[in-house]
Amino acid sequence: MNDDPRDSAPSVEVTYGPEAGPVPERLGQPGEFPFTRGIHPQMYRERLWTMRQYAGFGSADSTNERFRFLLGAGQTGLSCAFDLPTQMGLDSDHPRALGEVGRVGVAISSLDDMRRLLRGLPLDSVSTSMTINATAASLLVLYQLVAEEQGVRGDQIRGTIQNDILKEYVARGTYVYPPRPSMRLVVDTFAYCAAEVPQWNSISVSGYHIREAGSTAVQEVAFTVANAMAYLDAARLAGLEVDDVAPRLSFFFNSHDDLFEEVAKFRAARRLWATIVKERYGSDNPKSQMMRFHTQTAGSTLTAQQPLTNVARVTLQALGAVLGGTQSLHTNGYDEALGLPTESAAKLALRTQQVIGYESGVTATVDPLAGSYYVEHLTDEVERRAREYLAEIDARGGAVAAVESGYVAGEIERAAYEAALAVERGERVVVGVNKFVDEHETTTEVFPHDPDEERRQCSRLAEFRASRDEVALRHALSELEGAAKGSANVVYALRDAHRVGATVGEVSDVLRGVWGEY
Repeated sequence: MNDDPRDSAPSVEVTYGPEAGPVPERLGQPGEFPFTRGIHPQMYRERLWTMRQYAGFGSADSTNERFRFLLGAGQTGLSCAFDLPTQMGLDSDHPRALGEVGRVGVAISSLDDMRRLLRGLPLDSVSTSMTINATAASLLVLYQLVAEEQGVRGDQIRGTIQNDILKEYVARGTYVYPPRPSMRLVVDTFAYCAAEVPQWNSISVSGYHIREAGSTAVQEVAFTVANAMAYLDAARLAGLEVDDVAPRLSFFFNSHDDLFEEVAKFRAARRLWATIVKERYGSDNPKSQMMRFHTQTAGSTLTAQQPLTNVARVTLQALGAVLGGTQSLHTNGYDEALGLPTESAAKLALRTQQVIGYESGVTATVDPLAGSYYVEHLTDEVERRAREYLAEIDARGGAVAAVESGYVAGEIERAAYEAALAVERGERVVVGVNKFVDEHETTTEVFPHDPDEERRQCSRLAEFRASRDEVALRHALSELEGAAKGSANVVYALRDAHRVGATVGEVSDVLRGVWGEY
């Protein structure tokens, strides 16, 4: 491999021999520090990964129906996408939401929307992942409030909110407030979860979107770990102990095209995190050292041309995640370069996981590629180059400062540009795009969008607003403003406001008024 950690196309030798083999103490045993080979001794022999297909579109009722369909098809965990207005703290009837309601996820503006989203779902037994960041605290407490209405206590619900605001500034863009108050809200959520919903993962530090924005595998690991370190540092400054936060901290990674590099990436990331938590933060708690992560196959690799070819891409990417030891997995629908996945495409994506899990034989032994000269060499190199990035970020004052200065975004943009040039020049083959192109494309069914859904959602929201106790609402929003201006945990005030009917947009507006917009 080349020495520059920024290189997007490291050289690969013709063969690898014993000199590239693993150092035993750096490899360890499955379930033991430094967790290179996995976080559980038995891994998939004991229990398969959670098959958590991502879903969310249109109304809460439509998404509830898709959830029920996926659970009926054998899915073992829920994963929810939210539309852009919800992610940006805008209610469905806000002027800026026009045309975006329910488009790329489900529209959730109110407690009533959350009730309809979760209707009839077993919240005491199913775990739910919610891809939400700037408004993560609101969606968490709405989920908790609905669970309580169903008789399920806060200490019984299980799931994850993404709540990773730092990567939004460099890779995804659904931030609302400036970085510093946003970090406060993240840490307040840590403390709230520890006290109120102890089985809930209070953050999923996301490399997925960093990779989707064009980063290399090394950058994905380095920037994700740097962000996780920033969250632990912020938690310590707020008086929380590392072992109060780290055991409920989870990660979210991409599984890209290069099978062996992806397997090595997951192994290297686990080892890197375990070593940092032990050496830098002084924790000997194995639960703090374990990197637990969800994986999603790479949406950015899917092509609108010859979309059925995406089935092969998704299968290989899912195999890489499993060989790398993921705890849960989403496989993309083959039609997602054209629109939201159709029901048949979503089912085929789930079946892909099930074939790998039950038919392929790769789950019979733990970390089956361990000891491969090539894979161990790649694992060492990914970790080494990620450490070089982490040293540079430290020198720049840490992840928050590196984000604010534009350093991280600049590195990702450079890598994305180089990758695009490689495709344009034909140096990197994309089947159906720059090689093996079909002149006559066949048509593919596209998910139908209901143009009347936005109007119906706004009408339901108006009815919900008309049913509220305005005096109680104004008092709760005033209390939220006071908490945001002071030092109290904002999430408790958010919960009280949502309990009396405040919408996601209304509480976000209060926080905008105190903290400003970025």
